[in-house]
Amino acid sequence: MDPTVEAFIACINRQDFEGLCRLMTADHLFVDSLGQEIRGREAMREGWRAYFGMVPDYQITITDCVECGPVIAMFGRAGGTYSPDGRVLPHNRWETPAAWKAVVQNDLIAEWRVFADNEPIRRLMCTEPA
Repeated sequence: MDPTVEAFIACINRQDFEGLCRLMTADHLFVDSLGQEIRGREAMREGWRAYFGMVPDYQITITDCVECGPVIAMFGRAGGTYSPDGRVLPHNRWETPAAWKAVVQNDLIAEWRVFADNEPIRRLMCTEPA
């Protein structure tokens, strides 16, 4: 796998939003599994910070990868513990199959797209008090 993508995944799995930002282009494009787009490194700094606050043990596991030039498609699983109050409780753990698309440009991530079923965490968000 591309070393920049490997480093990006390692930062995700450490919940290192500053490390993620160092690996993004200034005009980085993030697209979530609902198709919502966030553009720009600084906007994503806040996005990752907020997400890791909500899911402090978020992890992705890649089982398969396909590369075509600067585009890398990855397949695996994503999961973590929904923690609206900062407590990591076992009954708030979720996991789902997922896929990601990365576009690498000059050893930085220009685009990161997530394809995953949001229903597991959405269920927890609807049942757990905020």
